[in-house]
Amino acid sequence: MAQVDHVAQNNHPPIGMIVQKLRKHSGLTLNDLAQKSGLSLSAVSKIENGQVSPTYETILRLAVGLNVDVTKLFGSTTDKPGAAGRMVVTRRGEGILQKTPHYEYEMLSAELSTKQFTPLLTKVRAHSIEEFSKIEGHTGEEFFYVISGEVLLYTEHYAPVRLSPGDSSYFDSAMGHALVSVSDEDALILWIATRVHGVLVQVSMSSDN
Repeated sequence: MAQVDHVAQNNHPPIGMIVQKLRKHSGLTLNDLAQKSGLSLSAVSKIENGQVSPTYETILRLAVGLNVDVTKLFGSTTDKPGAAGRMVVTRRGEGILQKTPHYEYEMLSAELSTKQFTPLLTKVRAHSIEEFSKIEGHTGEEFFYVISGEVLLYTEHYAPVRLSPGDSSYFDSAMGHALVSVSDEDALILWIATRVHGVLVQVSMSSDN
């Protein structure tokens, strides 16, 4: 998928361009970044060249490989250091927008790096689990709350669960997981993920399970 999926109205460059800039700034080769992030060399190259849009799990891996906060890959250029008393307000529609093949994310409070969790207002674009070649997991924990539409939560260890507006779920991110909208329209959720530290683990489940 070409990286035209990037949401240009926020004037933030595509993730691939950001990854390439940060990689070169760190003095890393493509192979270095591939090894540090646990991705294939071809995958990193395609992301940088805008030939594919990375999933959120891949974005997390790239952030770990580059040793940067995930906010940097969403295009945040401001940084309020980790001192006591930090505060930021994100007005409606003013978060940083990026699209992946399955979700459209609006990162909230992007001005703050090294947060203990990442809040994302997320539009679930996928409407079938068949759209995922596999479902992945990563270190950490996640919570989401359904605002509109209905979603089906697929996880590695549990039967799929249908959630409606007002429903929520908290789960271990190490399980392979994926969300699909089962409404006619894309579902909208508030998605919160804990900060990822160190090496990511990958868990996958074939989409026909």
